[in-house]
Amino acid sequence: MSDPNPGPAATTVLVVEDDPNVAEVLTRYLRREGYEVTCLDDGLAALGLALAAPPDLAVLDIMLPGMTGLELCRRLRAEMDVPIIMLTALGEEADRVVGLELGADDYVTKPFSPRELTARVKAILRRCSTGAAPVAEDSAPLVAGDIRVDPRTREAEARGVPLTLTALEFDLLAFLARHPREVFTREQLLDHVWGFQVADSSTVTVHVRRLRQKLEADPAHPAHLKTVWGVGYRFEA
Repeated sequence: MSDPNPGPAATTVLVVEDDPNVAEVLTRYLRREGYEVTCLDDGLAALGLALAAPPDLAVLDIMLPGMTGLELCRRLRAEMDVPIIMLTALGEEADRVVGLELGADDYVTKPFSPRELTARVKAILRRCSTGAAPVAEDSAPLVAGDIRVDPRTREAEARGVPLTLTALEFDLLAFLARHPREVFTREQLLDHVWGFQVADSSTVTVHVRRLRQKLEADPAHPAHLKTVWGVGYRFEA
């Protein structure tokens, strides 16, 4: 007889990794944290599964049979707002940047600590879960010039046009808009927005670039997301 009052569904993580040893370790560590893990070794098969049953988070290796992790990332991002962590080999800096530009939220470089990756998964899920991100001291809509950000509904618009933002892009915009003209280093933004500091600062750089493409009237000459050379970024109303 089925339980008439089932508990909350387990958080689902899709791991796409064709190295059986890495896949086994990741699966074991993530299941130990209570996640429901599906592990596949083929990019094309993973796309079909994710489209049929979207996971709460995806961990994608770059080099995969069937479809590369980069293409899989692009296809998933076009269809859903699932948080994505890319796994890259040491020295594949170009692939890391491309993955972030295609919509990945973060990346972890091989060889890596399974504990570190599990911590990243937990931090990103905590930030990306609906209503889980802190709504800050003041949850009233933030209006700065032609930008409007509503932390309660997690909606943003620029010049009256709604913005389509990933969860982390929204959190980054909301955090900076909440602290106008205050300068933050990339490390500080990793701590405040991503929830961890042990990461390459290029994660922040690419997210700011992605956000400018959606937010600014002229991304090459941003009016709101300003770079403070040698330091970090600030938000201008």
